[in-house]
Amino acid sequence: MVRIIFILLAVLAIPAANGQAKNPSDSSTRVDDPSIRTLSIRNPDDFMSPPVIRMNSEDCLDFNFDIIGDSHEYLRYRLVSCNADWTPSRLLESEYVEGFNEAEVNDYAYSSNTFVRYVNYNIRIPNPDLTPLVSGNYLLQVFREDSPDDVILQARFSVAENLAGISANVTRQTDRGVNAEWQQVEFEVDLSGLTGINPYQDLIVTVEQNNRAQTMRTLTHPQRVEGSKAIFQHLPQLVFEAGNEYRRFETVRIDNPGMHADSVEFKDNIWHAYLAQDLPRAEREYSFDRTQHGRFKIDEYNASEPDLGADYVVVHFYLDIPYQPDCEIFVGGGFALDNIIEANKMRYDHSSRLYKAEIPLKQGSYNYQYLMAGKDGASDASPSPIEGNFHETANEYLIKVFSRPPGARYDRLISSVLVESD
Repeated sequence: MVRIIFILLAVLAIPAANGQAKNPSDSSTRVDDPSIRTLSIRNPDDFMSPPVIRMNSEDCLDFNFDIIGDSHEYLRYRLVSCNADWTPSRLLESEYVEGFNEAEVNDYAYSSNTFVRYVNYNIRIPNPDLTPLVSGNYLLQVFREDSPDDVILQARFSVAENLAGISANVTRQTDRGVNAEWQQVEFEVDLSGLTGINPYQDLIVTVEQNNRAQTMRTLTHPQRVEGSKAIFQHLPQLVFEAGNEYRRFETVRIDNPGMHADSVEFKDNIWHAYLAQDLPRAEREYSFDRTQHGRFKIDEYNASEPDLGADYVVVHFYLDIPYQPDCEIFVGGGFALDNIIEANKMRYDHSSRLYKAEIPLKQGSYNYQYLMAGKDGASDASPSPIEGNFHETANEYLIKVFSRPPGARYDRLISSVLVESD
């Protein structure tokens, strides 16, 4: 067992937090402890919904993750109120959380019949111990009971009031060209149910593609206003690279190769899945595929509770592309929290002339893509050089409309909507 844990932690060495402050300057969804795996934020009733809760509804989100090993750890969590740009708001804790802003993670269970032992933890928001009082963006922060200043993971989510109607569309007829490599978002915000809002001064709108924080665009005023409607059209910030459909693989049944896997093998007390070689797609014709828009779903064909019965598998990725001396290549997707980190970086094997990566992932169905970045890392990471841009690609766009009148101390999320390109 010690050897299994060592293999996982060695392959996925992630820098640990150093006295992370409660209100961090880096507010991304991230994991800061190498023993933590498979962080997901999901609506238990709708797998494809974004991490947004509607106020005064039955909506909830599950923050689910594993800690590799046999022993339960005493964990606690809290919320941080954030503005539209994910900087901490100026609200006091008592203004945005009902009760005391700290609670114990008491929903946990041990893995069952797996070679890699782990403890699975789940935090449901809202709950009787901790409920957001106001709308807006939030960070959930998890820390060990004896070390409250060291955040071991944090995750973004939002609470929306849905007081304004949003009518949105995604078109291939963009201001940069028609049926090319772009998609353009356009929408109207109906403010008739609200009073005292100046559409040109009080609105902040963010638009994000496929739940990737790196794609977020921010608009501070509409193109025009017609009556009670704020119109957002023909704005350069709303033109997005179209990208390509995500690639897919499955490890639902590990004793047989699943989708896009050439072979499986059990060695060193852990399963390995060897994926088929991937080719760059930027110069190839577009091919439609109905994907999960970057998401992953934990699943094991014989387990009644996949969160506990799914095992960890070392997935071997192979990308057939010439050596890129001035660039780094990463495997991206929801399973990596769309972060560009060392754990998901590929290495070039000169003997096979392939880029390779070995990433331990829990059994399930996965979407992924390849990103290319300069040697400085994440600042310019993009899937476009390898995956290409095709206007036909099915993408999701999450639109969030915030209101912040002069003198307000936080950005109120008055409405949100998820729209998919045709």
